[in-house]
Amino acid sequence: MIDIQPDIKARNTPVFDRTVTERRARPRVVIVGAGFGGLAAARELADADVDVLMINRTNYHGFWPLLYQVATAGLEPESIAYPVRAILRRYRNADFLLAEVNGVDFEQRAVLTDVGPVMYDYLVLAAGSTTNFFGNERFERYTLGMKDLDEAQRLRNHILTCFEHAVAETDPARRAALLTFVVVGGGPTGVELAGAFIELIRHVMRKDYPMLDVCQAHVVLVEATDRVLATFPESLQRAALDRLQRMGVDVRLSAPVADTRPGVLVFKDGTELEAETIVWAAGVRASPLAEALGVALGRGARVKVEPTLTLPGHPEVFVIGDMAYLEGYRPGVPYPMVAPVAIQMGEQAARNIIARTRRNPMKPFRYFDKGQMATIGRSAAVLDAFGIQLTGWPAWVGWLFVHLMELVGFRNRALVLLNWAYSYFTYDRGVRLIFGIGAHEKKLESVL
Repeated sequence: MIDIQPDIKARNTPVFDRTVTERRARPRVVIVGAGFGGLAAARELADADVDVLMINRTNYHGFWPLLYQVATAGLEPESIAYPVRAILRRYRNADFLLAEVNGVDFEQRAVLTDVGPVMYDYLVLAAGSTTNFFGNERFERYTLGMKDLDEAQRLRNHILTCFEHAVAETDPARRAALLTFVVVGGGPTGVELAGAFIELIRHVMRKDYPMLDVCQAHVVLVEATDRVLATFPESLQRAALDRLQRMGVDVRLSAPVADTRPGVLVFKDGTELEAETIVWAAGVRASPLAEALGVALGRGARVKVEPTLTLPGHPEVFVIGDMAYLEGYRPGVPYPMVAPVAIQMGEQAARNIIARTRRNPMKPFRYFDKGQMATIGRSAAVLDAFGIQLTGWPAWVGWLFVHLMELVGFRNRALVLLNWAYSYFTYDRGVRLIFGIGAHEKKLESVL
């Protein structure tokens, strides 16, 4: 294990310095980020002759593909999160540091954190992504995001509070706005969230709030282009659109958003939509750490890397996952910001680090595309994998199986499976609780 310096109060003193590396004659690999890519790199390095230190700003790994189910009261937050230390303890050469990374000193080979600099011999940057508001401060201020557990719980609190406020509201127009839920962005996240919204309203809120006319509840999916699920084959796009519309989702295509105000969404054609819940799922960009590095960036503030996933001019630094901009997915198109890409990049970066320690040449990244899938509510999904295109119930079963198996830990798999079974057979959601009401009211005040 890696020794921590006993005194870390002085911020100019390295928390992990090179004396340990020199004494043990083992290179130190620092991994920033405990997401899919970071964990894949740590797993690949488990049997290598190196010391691994993972740094993350939270002490858990989150399974973000199921985050929308936390936001819509389908799953408890702890069922899609797993302690990083519990994951790493199976690797004898790995350690963990809870810290916020603010930058990197490439000359000194030091990761700059809020608990002091951390020295490295090899560095893997896998800090992930954040919501892309395209530089519009008003989008960020007046819409709700869904990129981590805090945001998902805040959104769940907001949805439930809107229904509580609607019960006491006497103004019909105001009540209609409280019961209008808008999702901006027709990608997989937006489609899945819109489907979850409509099912929550029709199957659960209808019974919880019999005094409300649930037919007034309005779920709107807004997409700037003329299609949903743009990366899927056209036949699956049509199937997804048809399913959403049959469920009762108001899908508005070719409807770019121009502005937002408190409780109002403004479209480019000048029309407005009053809604107290506006969720921004229109895109992602690399973590703010990417901009703090002072290196060349591509679209989405992603760090431009070599085919070996190394930073140009710094062969000891690897950038992977959502942070990395590398073209090759299709001509002129970078690899998408999805978990399978991050996992395979993490594995390749680790293999290249091992190659460097053995003085062997590094290999370029090659992506094996396993396909893509998205669920559209109960018993419906679309799946495109290995040349096979499925819709409806078979695709939904495939989606369930893949996501269940990808969860970390038997406990999490069991919790999620039990929640899914409960929801499927009872048409109910078991997590309809409003937590952290003080912080929620502060956020709600800026939106309502």
